[in-house]
Amino acid sequence: MQSQDLEVFEKLVEWLQQGKSPYLCTIVKAIGSSPRPVGSMLGCCGDQSIGTLSGGCVEDDLLEKLRTNKIDASVPQLMEYGVSAEENERLGLPCGGRLNILVQQLSPGGADWIIDGTTALRARQSVARTTDLKTGVTTIRITEDHVPLSLSGESLTQGLGPKMQMLLVGAGQLAQVLAQLALAMDYEVIVTDTRDDVIAQWQGPDVELLHGLPDDIIASRSCDPKNVIVTLTHDPRIDDMALLEALETPAWYVGALGSIRTTRARLQRLGALGVTEAQLQRLHAPVGLDIGSKTPWEIAVAIMAEITQLRRKTLNPVKD
Repeated sequence: MQSQDLEVFEKLVEWLQQGKSPYLCTIVKAIGSSPRPVGSMLGCCGDQSIGTLSGGCVEDDLLEKLRTNKIDASVPQLMEYGVSAEENERLGLPCGGRLNILVQQLSPGGADWIIDGTTALRARQSVARTTDLKTGVTTIRITEDHVPLSLSGESLTQGLGPKMQMLLVGAGQLAQVLAQLALAMDYEVIVTDTRDDVIAQWQGPDVELLHGLPDDIIASRSCDPKNVIVTLTHDPRIDDMALLEALETPAWYVGALGSIRTTRARLQRLGALGVTEAQLQRLHAPVGLDIGSKTPWEIAVAIMAEITQLRRKTLNPVKD
Protein backbone atom coordinates (compact mmCIF):
# COMPACT_ATOMS: atom_id res chain seq x y z
CA MET A 1 0.00 0.00 0.00
CA GLN A 2 1.30 3.47 -0.85
CA SER A 3 0.21 7.06 -0.39
CA GLN A 4 -2.41 8.50 -2.70
CA ASP A 5 0.00 11.32 -3.62
CA LEU A 6 2.35 8.70 -5.05
CA GLU A 7 -0.45 6.78 -6.78
CA VAL A 8 -1.60 9.95 -8.55
CA PHE A 9 1.94 10.91 -9.57
CA GLU A 10 2.76 7.43 -10.86
CA LYS A 11 -0.35 7.38 -13.03
CA LEU A 12 0.41 10.85 -14.39
CA VAL A 13 3.91 9.67 -15.34
CA GLU A 14 2.42 6.64 -17.09
CA TRP A 15 0.07 8.82 -19.16
CA LEU A 16 2.84 11.30 -19.98
CA GLN A 17 5.15 8.53 -21.12
CA GLN A 18 2.38 7.43 -23.48
CA GLY A 19 2.51 10.89 -25.07
CA LYS A 20 -0.76 12.03 -23.49
CA SER A 21 -1.52 15.36 -21.81
CA PRO A 22 -3.34 14.56 -18.55
CA TYR A 23 -4.79 16.97 -16.00
CA LEU A 24 -3.82 17.39 -12.36
CA CYS A 25 -6.63 18.80 -10.21
CA THR A 26 -5.90 19.91 -6.64
CA ILE A 27 -8.10 21.22 -3.83
CA VAL A 28 -6.36 24.46 -2.92
CA LYS A 29 -8.99 26.00 -0.63
CA ALA A 30 -12.02 24.80 1.31
CA ILE A 31 -14.61 26.91 3.07
CA GLY A 32 -16.87 25.18 5.58
CA SER A 33 -17.19 21.41 5.50
CA SER A 34 -15.21 19.53 2.86
CA PRO A 35 -15.43 15.82 1.92
CA ARG A 36 -11.66 15.76 1.27
CA PRO A 37 -8.89 17.84 2.84
CA VAL A 38 -7.05 20.69 1.16
CA GLY A 39 -4.22 19.27 -0.94
CA SER A 40 -6.22 16.26 -2.18
CA MET A 41 -5.47 15.52 -5.82
CA LEU A 42 -7.19 13.98 -8.84
CA GLY A 43 -5.36 12.92 -11.99
CA CYS A 44 -7.41 12.41 -15.14
CA CYS A 45 -6.89 11.61 -18.79
CA GLY A 46 -9.82 10.99 -21.12
CA ASP A 47 -12.23 8.66 -19.34
CA GLN A 48 -9.65 7.54 -16.79
CA SER A 49 -9.00 9.09 -13.40
CA ILE A 50 -7.15 8.41 -10.17
CA GLY A 51 -7.50 10.03 -6.77
CA THR A 52 -10.49 11.90 -5.43
CA LEU A 53 -11.65 15.42 -4.61
CA SER A 54 -15.05 14.71 -3.15
CA GLY A 55 -15.84 11.04 -3.71
CA GLY A 56 -18.81 12.03 -5.85
CA CYS A 57 -20.33 14.51 -8.26
CA VAL A 58 -17.59 17.16 -8.15
CA GLU A 59 -15.31 14.76 -10.00
CA ASP A 60 -18.04 13.86 -12.46
CA ASP A 61 -18.78 17.50 -13.23
CA LEU A 62 -15.10 18.43 -13.54
CA LEU A 63 -14.30 15.45 -15.77
CA GLU A 64 -17.25 16.24 -18.02
CA LYS A 65 -16.08 19.85 -18.41
CA LEU A 66 -12.57 18.67 -19.29
CA ARG A 67 -13.83 16.07 -21.79
CA THR A 68 -15.97 18.66 -23.55
CA ASN A 69 -13.27 21.36 -23.51
CA LYS A 70 -15.34 23.73 -21.36
CA ILE A 71 -12.22 24.62 -19.37
CA ASP A 72 -9.39 26.55 -21.01
CA ALA A 73 -6.48 24.67 -19.49
CA SER A 74 -3.76 26.35 -21.53
CA VAL A 75 -2.87 27.95 -18.19
CA PRO A 76 -3.88 26.75 -14.69
CA GLN A 77 -7.52 27.49 -13.89
CA LEU A 78 -9.21 27.91 -10.52
CA MET A 79 -12.65 26.29 -10.38
CA GLU A 80 -15.10 27.00 -7.57
CA TYR A 81 -17.77 24.54 -6.44
CA GLY A 82 -20.51 25.05 -3.88
CA VAL A 83 -21.41 28.67 -4.62
CA SER A 84 -25.09 28.09 -3.89
CA ALA A 85 -27.31 25.78 -1.85
CA GLU A 86 -28.66 24.31 -5.08
CA GLU A 87 -25.17 23.44 -6.32
CA ASN A 88 -24.24 21.97 -2.94
CA GLU A 89 -27.25 19.67 -3.16
CA ARG A 90 -26.53 18.75 -6.77
CA LEU A 91 -22.89 17.93 -6.08
CA GLY A 92 -23.41 16.28 -2.71
CA LEU A 93 -21.31 18.84 -0.85
CA PRO A 94 -22.03 19.53 2.83
CA CYS A 95 -24.26 22.52 3.48
CA GLY A 96 -22.19 25.67 3.23
CA GLY A 97 -19.18 23.83 1.87
CA ARG A 98 -17.16 25.41 -0.95
CA LEU A 99 -14.16 24.04 -2.82
CA ASN A 100 -11.58 25.85 -4.92
CA ILE A 101 -9.86 23.44 -7.31
CA LEU A 102 -6.78 24.21 -9.37
CA VAL A 103 -6.86 22.51 -12.79
CA GLN A 104 -3.47 22.16 -14.49
CA GLN A 105 -2.85 20.41 -17.79
CA LEU A 106 0.48 18.63 -18.13
CA SER A 107 2.45 17.96 -21.29
CA PRO A 108 5.11 15.34 -22.07
CA GLY A 109 7.64 18.08 -22.80
CA GLY A 110 7.28 19.69 -19.38
CA ALA A 111 6.92 16.66 -17.16
CA ASP A 112 10.35 16.42 -15.53
CA TRP A 113 8.98 17.73 -12.24
CA ILE A 114 6.39 14.96 -12.09
CA ILE A 115 9.07 12.32 -12.71
CA ASP A 116 11.39 13.85 -10.09
CA GLY A 117 8.52 14.08 -7.62
CA THR A 118 7.58 10.45 -8.19
CA THR A 119 11.16 9.32 -7.59
CA ALA A 120 11.30 11.27 -4.33
CA LEU A 121 7.93 10.00 -3.09
CA ARG A 122 8.96 6.41 -3.82
CA ALA A 123 11.97 7.01 -1.57
CA ARG A 124 9.59 8.32 1.16
CA GLN A 125 10.93 11.85 0.88
CA SER A 126 8.93 15.02 1.42
CA VAL A 127 8.75 17.42 -1.50
CA ALA A 128 7.26 20.83 -2.28
CA ARG A 129 5.56 21.58 -5.60
CA THR A 130 5.45 25.22 -6.72
CA THR A 131 3.23 26.16 -9.68
CA ASP A 132 3.17 29.57 -11.35
CA LEU A 133 -0.53 30.31 -11.82
CA LYS A 134 0.05 32.54 -14.84
CA THR A 135 2.30 30.23 -16.85
CA GLY A 136 1.80 26.77 -15.36
CA VAL A 137 5.55 26.35 -14.95
CA THR A 138 6.08 23.97 -12.06
CA THR A 139 9.14 23.07 -10.02
CA ILE A 140 9.65 20.52 -7.29
CA ARG A 141 12.18 20.40 -4.48
CA ILE A 142 12.97 17.97 -1.69
CA THR A 143 12.19 19.32 1.78
CA GLU A 144 13.16 18.25 5.28
CA ASP A 145 9.61 18.50 6.62
CA HIS A 146 6.11 18.79 5.26
CA VAL A 147 5.39 22.21 3.73
CA PRO A 148 1.84 23.55 4.34
CA LEU A 149 -0.18 24.37 1.23
CA SER A 150 -0.20 28.08 0.42
CA LEU A 151 -1.96 29.91 -2.39
CA SER A 152 -1.33 33.47 -3.54
CA GLY A 153 -2.46 35.39 -6.57
CA GLU A 154 0.67 34.28 -8.39
CA SER A 155 1.58 30.78 -7.25
CA LEU A 156 0.65 27.58 -5.45
CA THR A 157 3.04 25.81 -3.09
CA GLN A 158 1.99 22.35 -1.99
CA GLY A 159 3.78 19.94 0.31
CA LEU A 160 3.65 16.28 -0.68
CA GLY A 161 5.06 13.29 1.04
CA PRO A 162 4.61 9.81 2.39
CA LYS A 163 1.96 8.86 4.86
CA MET A 164 2.94 7.90 8.36
CA GLN A 165 3.67 4.18 8.24
CA MET A 166 2.73 1.88 11.11
CA LEU A 167 4.57 -1.41 11.51
CA LEU A 168 2.91 -3.85 13.91
CA VAL A 169 4.99 -6.70 15.30
CA GLY A 170 2.59 -9.56 15.93
CA ALA A 171 -0.42 -10.52 13.84
CA GLY A 172 -2.89 -11.37 16.62
CA GLN A 173 -6.36 -10.01 17.33
CA LEU A 174 -5.11 -6.69 18.70
CA ALA A 175 -3.08 -6.10 15.53
CA GLN A 176 -6.20 -6.77 13.46
CA VAL A 177 -8.31 -4.10 15.16
CA LEU A 178 -5.40 -1.66 15.51
CA ALA A 179 -4.74 -1.99 11.77
CA GLN A 180 -8.39 -1.10 11.06
CA LEU A 181 -8.18 2.06 13.17
CA ALA A 182 -4.83 3.07 11.70
CA LEU A 183 -6.07 2.65 8.11
CA ALA A 184 -9.16 4.72 8.91
CA MET A 185 -6.81 7.45 10.20
CA ASP A 186 -4.78 7.41 6.97
CA TYR A 187 -1.74 5.42 8.05
CA GLU A 188 -0.01 2.87 5.87
CA VAL A 189 0.08 -0.41 7.79
CA ILE A 190 2.50 -3.33 7.69
CA VAL A 191 2.10 -6.37 9.95
CA THR A 192 4.91 -8.81 10.62
CA ASP A 193 5.10 -12.06 12.55
CA THR A 194 7.58 -14.88 12.86
CA ARG A 195 4.75 -17.43 12.99
CA ASP A 196 3.37 -18.71 9.70
CA ASP A 197 0.22 -20.09 11.31
CA VAL A 198 -0.67 -16.73 12.90
CA ILE A 199 -0.26 -14.91 9.61
CA ALA A 200 -2.36 -17.58 7.88
CA GLN A 201 -5.19 -16.91 10.36
CA TRP A 202 -5.18 -13.14 9.78
CA GLN A 203 -8.75 -11.83 9.66
CA GLY A 204 -7.97 -8.15 9.70
CA PRO A 205 -8.06 -5.60 6.86
CA ASP A 206 -6.13 -5.90 3.62
CA VAL A 207 -2.62 -4.83 4.67
CA GLU A 208 0.87 -6.01 3.83
CA LEU A 209 1.66 -9.15 5.84
CA LEU A 210 5.32 -10.12 6.21
CA HIS A 211 6.75 -13.32 7.65
CA GLY A 212 10.23 -12.98 9.07
CA LEU A 213 12.43 -11.80 11.91
CA PRO A 214 11.15 -8.43 13.15
CA ASP A 215 14.59 -6.80 13.37
CA ASP A 216 15.31 -7.60 9.72
CA ILE A 217 11.94 -6.23 8.60
CA ILE A 218 12.28 -3.07 10.70
CA ALA A 219 15.78 -2.48 9.31
CA SER A 220 14.52 -2.76 5.73
CA ARG A 221 11.07 -1.12 6.00
CA SER A 222 11.08 1.39 8.87
CA CYS A 223 14.21 3.49 8.54
CA ASP A 224 12.80 7.02 8.34
CA PRO A 225 11.15 9.41 10.80
CA LYS A 226 7.66 8.89 9.34
CA ASN A 227 7.34 5.52 11.04
CA VAL A 228 5.43 4.16 14.01
CA ILE A 229 6.56 0.78 15.37
CA VAL A 230 4.51 -1.11 17.96
CA THR A 231 5.31 -4.56 19.41
CA LEU A 232 2.29 -6.67 20.33
CA THR A 233 3.32 -10.33 20.64
CA HIS A 234 3.75 -10.69 24.45
CA ASP A 235 6.78 -12.86 23.60
CA PRO A 236 9.90 -11.12 24.96
CA ARG A 237 12.13 -13.00 22.52
CA ILE A 238 10.26 -11.46 19.57
CA ASP A 239 9.40 -8.07 21.05
CA ASP A 240 12.88 -7.43 22.48
CA MET A 241 14.49 -8.32 19.15
CA ALA A 242 12.19 -5.83 17.41
CA LEU A 243 12.75 -3.09 19.99
CA LEU A 244 16.53 -3.43 19.84
CA GLU A 245 16.37 -2.59 16.15
CA ALA A 246 13.50 -0.07 16.38
CA LEU A 247 15.29 2.08 18.96
CA GLU A 248 18.28 2.35 16.63
CA THR A 249 16.12 3.81 13.85
CA PRO A 250 14.86 7.40 13.55
CA ALA A 251 11.26 6.12 13.81
CA TRP A 252 9.03 8.84 15.22
CA TYR A 253 7.25 6.55 17.71
CA VAL A 254 8.23 3.19 19.23
CA GLY A 255 5.78 1.48 21.57
CA ALA A 256 5.51 -1.84 23.36
CA LEU A 257 2.43 -3.59 24.73
CA GLY A 258 2.59 -4.87 28.30
CA SER A 259 1.81 -4.18 31.92
CA ILE A 260 3.86 -1.91 34.16
CA ARG A 261 5.61 -4.93 35.65
CA THR A 262 6.31 -6.36 32.20
CA THR A 263 7.67 -2.98 31.13
CA ARG A 264 10.06 -2.78 34.08
CA ALA A 265 11.46 -6.21 33.25
CA ARG A 266 11.73 -5.27 29.56
CA LEU A 267 13.66 -2.09 30.32
CA GLN A 268 16.11 -4.05 32.47
CA ARG A 269 16.66 -6.62 29.71
CA LEU A 270 17.15 -3.97 27.02
CA GLY A 271 19.57 -2.05 29.24
CA ALA A 272 21.58 -5.20 29.83
CA LEU A 273 21.72 -5.71 26.06
CA GLY A 274 23.36 -2.31 25.57
CA VAL A 275 20.40 -0.05 24.84
CA THR A 276 21.31 3.42 26.11
CA GLU A 277 19.24 5.44 28.57
CA ALA A 278 18.49 7.99 25.83
CA GLN A 279 17.14 5.22 23.60
CA LEU A 280 15.04 3.78 26.43
CA GLN A 281 13.52 7.22 26.98
CA ARG A 282 12.11 7.01 23.43
CA LEU A 283 10.14 3.86 24.24
CA HIS A 284 6.43 4.35 24.93
CA ALA A 285 5.64 1.55 27.32
CA PRO A 286 3.13 0.51 28.40
CA VAL A 287 1.89 1.67 25.01
CA GLY A 288 -1.25 3.84 24.79
CA LEU A 289 -3.07 6.27 27.04
CA ASP A 290 -4.08 4.95 30.44
CA ILE A 291 -7.85 4.84 29.98
CA GLY A 292 -8.43 1.53 31.76
CA SER A 293 -8.68 -0.34 28.48
CA LYS A 294 -9.16 -4.12 28.60
CA THR A 295 -10.60 -5.35 25.28
CA PRO A 296 -8.65 -5.34 21.99
CA TRP A 297 -10.75 -2.47 20.63
CA GLU A 298 -10.28 -0.43 23.80
CA ILE A 299 -6.52 -1.02 23.76
CA ALA A 300 -6.36 -0.10 20.06
CA VAL A 301 -8.25 3.14 20.79
CA ALA A 302 -5.83 3.93 23.65
CA ILE A 303 -2.81 3.37 21.38
CA MET A 304 -4.17 5.51 18.54
CA ALA A 305 -5.24 8.19 21.02
CA GLU A 306 -1.71 8.49 22.41
CA ILE A 307 -0.16 8.58 18.94
CA THR A 308 -2.68 11.21 17.80
CA GLN A 309 -2.11 13.33 20.89
CA LEU A 310 1.65 13.30 20.35
CA ARG A 311 1.33 14.07 16.63
CA ARG A 312 -0.94 17.03 17.28
CA LYS A 313 1.48 18.41 19.86
CA THR A 314 4.30 18.05 17.35
CA LEU A 315 2.36 19.69 14.51
CA ASN A 316 0.74 22.40 16.67
CA PRO A 317 3.02 23.13 19.63
CA VAL A 318 1.54 25.29 22.37
CA LYS A 319 3.19 28.71 22.42
CA ASP A 320 3.63 30.63 25.65
